[in-house]
Amino acid sequence: MKRLTTAPNLALATLWADLLSHAGVATTVQRAYASSIAGQVPPDQTLPELWIDDEDQIHKARQLLHDLRHPVHRVWACPGCHEVIDGPFEQCWNCGHAMPPPP
Repeated sequence: MKRLTTAPNLALATLWADLLSHAGVATTVQRAYASSIAGQVPPDQTLPELWIDDEDQIHKARQLLHDLRHPVHRVWACPGCHEVIDGPFEQCWNCGHAMPPPP
């Protein structure tokens, strides 16, 4: 096993671990409940950690995690309702149309 990173909280740690696991990188969360001892040890020692089972997948895991943490930012106009969509979204929130393909 190899430690990938720490997460700021348990919710993000489990979300990242699930997404990595679904992408084919077996990931577990360690120190999930260590925050209960904060105050007795430094706070950064109690953050949840993501560990991958196969050390050969560390580069793939780092790239996937980077992609999850830094989604592509887009600005596009919906062809259905002309709403301007700003962010990593691929579907219009207003009418449900998909983002048009790039020109």
